[in-house]
Amino acid sequence: MAVDYFTGETRKITSDISAHYVDNARKLPWRVPPGGNLPNPYHVWLSEVMLQQTTVAAVIAYFEKFTRRWPTIGDLAAAEAADIMAAWAGLGYYSRARNLHKCALHIVENLEGIFPQKESELLRLPGIGPYTAAAVAAIAFGERAVVVDANIERLVSRLFAIDIPLPAGKAEIRQAMDGLTPASAAGDFAQACMDMGATICTAKNPKCAVCPVRDSCAARAAGDVERYPMKPPKKAKPVRKGRFFWIEKDGELLLSIRPAKGMLASMRALPDDNWAAGADGDTHPPFAGNWAVHENIVQHSFTHFSLEVDLAVYQNEKIVTDIDDNIWWPLTEIDDAGLPTLFAKAVKWKLEKRND
Repeated sequence: MAVDYFTGETRKITSDISAHYVDNARKLPWRVPPGGNLPNPYHVWLSEVMLQQTTVAAVIAYFEKFTRRWPTIGDLAAAEAADIMAAWAGLGYYSRARNLHKCALHIVENLEGIFPQKESELLRLPGIGPYTAAAVAAIAFGERAVVVDANIERLVSRLFAIDIPLPAGKAEIRQAMDGLTPASAAGDFAQACMDMGATICTAKNPKCAVCPVRDSCAARAAGDVERYPMKPPKKAKPVRKGRFFWIEKDGELLLSIRPAKGMLASMRALPDDNWAAGADGDTHPPFAGNWAVHENIVQHSFTHFSLEVDLAVYQNEKIVTDIDDNIWWPLTEIDDAGLPTLFAKAVKWKLEKRND
C-alpha cells in the first residue's frame, strides 16, 4: 500500500527542520544565511558539482581556488581545459571537471552567460543530472524542487523507516522528500536537510539526542537507526596491476598526456603500461633500456576496482623517445603539474625514497 507523505506530521517535520536550520546553518563559502538573498548561481552550481562524491571539508579549498582564479562563469568558459583539469587534481572523478567546462561554454555561447532557472531547463545543460538540476533550481533560484543527496537519503530513510534496499529504495525516499519539501524556501529546506545528515543524522553514531525531529523518527522509535538506509552487500573489488615509468634528466621528469577518452582523460601523468579498469597493464616500457622495477609501491582504490602500481625507473644516461606528447616538467615544480592523485602518490614515493 502506498504511503501518504503529505500529512500534518510531515508538515511538522518540515517546520522543525527549518527552525533548526535558522540557528545552526553551516557557514560555507557558496552559501547565504537562511532567509537571505538568493546566492550566486555560478557558486551554487560549482559547489554542487564539486560536492558530488566529495566531502565539504575537501571541497572548500578547491571552491575558493576556482573562484579566485575564475570569478565568473565567463572566466571559466574562457579557461584552457588543461588548466581546469590541473586545478581539479586531487578531487577525483575527473569527468566532473570536463563537464564543468563543457557546461560553462554552453551557457556562455548559447545562453548569454545566464543560468536557466527552471529544473527542466537546467537538465538540458551538459553534465547536469537530476540531482544537480534540482539543487541549483531550489538553492540558487528559489524554485520548488525535490533535492535528494546522500545526506538527505539517510535522513529521510530513517525518518520514515524506508526499508527498501538501495538503489531500489531511492524512488520511495524521493517521494517522502517530496512530501517534506515546502512550496517556498525549498532551497533553505534542502540545505537544512543536508546539514542535518552531515552533522546529526550521520552514518555512524548519529546524535539522536540533539536531533530536532527525534520524536518523529520511525527508525529511532524502532531502536534501529543505523539500519537505514538499507544497502545491498558490497561486492569485492577486482584488483588490477599497472606500471608507471620514471624518466628523469637534468632535474626534469618526463610526463605524458593521457588519452582523450577513458579514465583520467587528457590529464598530465607519468607514462604507464596501458592499465585499465578491466585489465592489467602490459608492463611494456615506452622505449628500450635498463629499467629498475619497484613493485607495488602504491595501492589506489577506484569506484569499481583497485590498482596496485609498480614503478620502473630508467637507469641509462641517454634518453631516446619520440612520443609526441612528451612534457619535461621541473621536479621542483611538480606540484603545479596537476597530476591525478594516483600518479602524485607515485611521485611522492619516489622523491621520499631519494631523500632516505
